[in-house]
Amino acid sequence: MPELPEVETTRRGIAPHVEGRRVARVLVRQRQLRWPVSEAIWKEWPGEIINRVGRRAKYLLLHSDSGTALVHLGMSGSMRVLEAPQPPGAHDHVDIVMQGGPVLRYTDPRRFGAILWTTGPVEQHKLIRHLGPEPLGPDFDGALLFALSRGRSAAVKNFIMDARVVVGVGNIYASEALYRAGISPVRAAGRVSRQRYEVLAEAIRSVLSSAIKAGGTTLRDFVGGEGRPGYFRQELDVYDREGELCHRCGESVRRRVIGQRSSFYCPACQR
Repeated sequence: MPELPEVETTRRGIAPHVEGRRVARVLVRQRQLRWPVSEAIWKEWPGEIINRVGRRAKYLLLHSDSGTALVHLGMSGSMRVLEAPQPPGAHDHVDIVMQGGPVLRYTDPRRFGAILWTTGPVEQHKLIRHLGPEPLGPDFDGALLFALSRGRSAAVKNFIMDARVVVGVGNIYASEALYRAGISPVRAAGRVSRQRYEVLAEAIRSVLSSAIKAGGTTLRDFVGGEGRPGYFRQELDVYDREGELCHRCGESVRRRVIGQRSSFYCPACQR
């Protein structure tokens, strides 16, 4: 599933090609995604200029004067720039054609993504207003994690993957951040000290920043906005390395299912 680094990589990839350009038309081949594609996307958006491409959590935000398109890539979706015409494939559901310029093509094999439209403040949209802070923003730190974790018996891995606590810490990045912080993924969130949460917050920022710099993590169908895969997978310390040796101590990396997701950790380094 494309996570925050993959979505941010896509944002950075498409922004230079569409910001300041006018939408000529929108071709919707398949409207039935996770939610139906908003009619305003093809009825009201054409003629508008895309002023800015932003991101909130895993939502791409294409801002225009009259409204904003919210794009979610779902489980295996992508949005990429086509400089030259290409015949659509079976899963190429939406084309956003720019006037005198490229095409943004939305592809979603599983149709778990979304393309929605809002004319109100984006931060008040029902899918966004309850989200926690951005992990790379000024409102996120160890003190916040510590305060929100008090009395929580859930595993700390599930806690930091809760989008109401902090957005964008998906399964891969949660495993990697907990490894860097030396915290067991099964430890109860309420039993982690403030000092260790400070270390964990920095580890979350570090692992996400590294993944964005590397272009995201190569997983199945993910490609960035310009059609190139990410390469952060080459740098993973524990994720998907069950039975391999820990880079720090030489102990075998283990796998454990936590919250119905595979979690990878070093039993010697993480306590």
